[in-house]
Amino acid sequence: MQFKHPELLYALVLLIIPILIHLFQLRRFQKVQFTNVKFLKAVKLQTRRSSQLKKWLTLLARLLLLTSVILAFAQPFIPNTANFNEKQDIVIYLDNSFSMQAPGRNGSLLNEAIQDILTSLPEDETISLFTNDKIFKNTTVKALKNELIQLSYSPNQLSYDAAYLKGKQMFSKSTNGTRNLILVSDFQRNGAPIDFEQDSLFNLKVVQLRSNLVRNVSIDSVYVDNNTAETLDLVVELSNLNDPAENVSLSLFNNDALIAKSAVDIDDAAKTIFTIPANTSIKGKLSIDDTGLSYDNTLYFNINEKPKIKVLAINATTEANFLNRIYTEDEFEFNAFTLDALNFNLIPDQNLIVLNELETIPNALKTALLTFKNDGGSLLIIPSLTITLDSYNQLFKDLNISPFKDITLKDKRVTSINYNHPLLQNAFYARVSNFQYPKVKESFQFSSSANRVLSYEDGSAFLIGKQNTYIFSSALNTTNSNFKNSQLIVPVFYNLGLQSLKLPKLYYTIGQPNSIAIPVVLGQDDILNLVSGESSVIPLQKSYSKSVIIQTDEFPNTAGILNVKNKNQSLQNLSFNYPRTESRLSYHELGNLKDITVDNQLSISIEAIKSNANINALWKWFVIFALVFLILEMLLLKYLK
Repeated sequence: MQFKHPELLYALVLLIIPILIHLFQLRRFQKVQFTNVKFLKAVKLQTRRSSQLKKWLTLLARLLLLTSVILAFAQPFIPNTANFNEKQDIVIYLDNSFSMQAPGRNGSLLNEAIQDILTSLPEDETISLFTNDKIFKNTTVKALKNELIQLSYSPNQLSYDAAYLKGKQMFSKSTNGTRNLILVSDFQRNGAPIDFEQDSLFNLKVVQLRSNLVRNVSIDSVYVDNNTAETLDLVVELSNLNDPAENVSLSLFNNDALIAKSAVDIDDAAKTIFTIPANTSIKGKLSIDDTGLSYDNTLYFNINEKPKIKVLAINATTEANFLNRIYTEDEFEFNAFTLDALNFNLIPDQNLIVLNELETIPNALKTALLTFKNDGGSLLIIPSLTITLDSYNQLFKDLNISPFKDITLKDKRVTSINYNHPLLQNAFYARVSNFQYPKVKESFQFSSSANRVLSYEDGSAFLIGKQNTYIFSSALNTTNSNFKNSQLIVPVFYNLGLQSLKLPKLYYTIGQPNSIAIPVVLGQDDILNLVSGESSVIPLQKSYSKSVIIQTDEFPNTAGILNVKNKNQSLQNLSFNYPRTESRLSYHELGNLKDITVDNQLSISIEAIKSNANINALWKWFVIFALVFLILEMLLLKYLK
């Protein structure tokens, strides 16, 4: 037994006072003269010996009474553990990822953990707490209360190993006290198996919160298909985990106005299609009604008005009719000039430049083309059969492209299509191995066959593509080749034109590095801003001659649609959505962790830590004993003769 105030035990010396009082009778007999002897006969004889037993019992009761009172004020206790008196250094990792939106005992799993912290720990308790995106070090529970109540979900997810290592680093530098690290999460299965190592320097407790959620429907993605001059199809992909879902309501909004609605039955996955007018600016939002996780019930996207793609053909002759037929006025702004009639000031403003069978590339044109390429432009080169090889190869060298070798006077067939090349991805409904092969009579051979898009039957390259530069190995005039009449001419040249204009995607993913081209020419001191409501931020950006590339990573951190502005001029909209990695209802089984306590409630772990520092207080018992001895003394004085 130990005492909280052992200095009060010195008061036990005062017990000598009642002992002295009882040992020495301070009362003396007084002589009284009586005139009547009959009165004396009625008085009983009194001796000292007659009251000895009563005095000793009364003395004992008083001593025990005073002893109990003194011990009660000294607050005796019995500790639960040997290190009960050590300071408890508590560090808590609180997972606030979107999977913690799943329902628990008291609202969401995150809210359940927050309530356990606020109710299980004293307000003056000093703790350190960190989440996926916030850190609170050495602060009291009272100071944390408002922060925890307002804590929002984060699209960022710390790996569990990273949370473990970060928690170790957050302990105070002092070696005094017991260190306790509590990891609170649903421990969603999203990577390698969990294998925490128990450390002798601190106690590790793992709290795996469990949800009764059995189904979650998610809007995974949206993309455009069957884009025609009049309409386009929006294809929405949905997924479902566990139990099948029937008649899930899916709504399509444009600037908060409902424009379409559908009901979807989903087993594991499903698609639904909305057909909408083409060439219409849409500030879109897709929404479903689902009782599972709420963050994946909404997906934002936008379709901006597409500007016409500027294509410039530099021809050896005035004959370029096949390009006119591909780059039509509804989508392209096409211009063609001979080299002699070319206005070089037009080059920087183009998206795609086609060198159509020039015999030589003058230095002035080469310099202009290199500047155009460095500013993000796309270049297509169709050689003549009578080229000046050095002028071409010098340009290829500056573009870091494999040079031409000598011309080959041999008929060849184009038989191989690289469907995985970015130029032809999604350009065909199916991969065809047997088609009407185009032919060439004379061709150049590249020093390397890397970056092939189309190949001859001998494996050498007919068309190569690297970093928005595309080069044919042969002239395409009808005398040398029938490629203009083949089925490949349209997808190759059309995709070259489409990809030369870097249009923003329908949406971008938060937390991932995004590089977005904004087609605008800025003044010297102008900058672009991303605006959402009343808030505005300046992203990392780099200006080129006809566009600005902005970089996003940590911002924005909230899903929605942002407006790109240059001062007060609205340029276009950008949509951002949370990654869907948190939608999987699959969790780690932590029962195999060695020597590590795994609880299903944070309050249990906190109580276990508090019990190590708790004591069994005994002062109440001594107060009771004091009252008992007081009553006993009163009974002795009243009833004992």
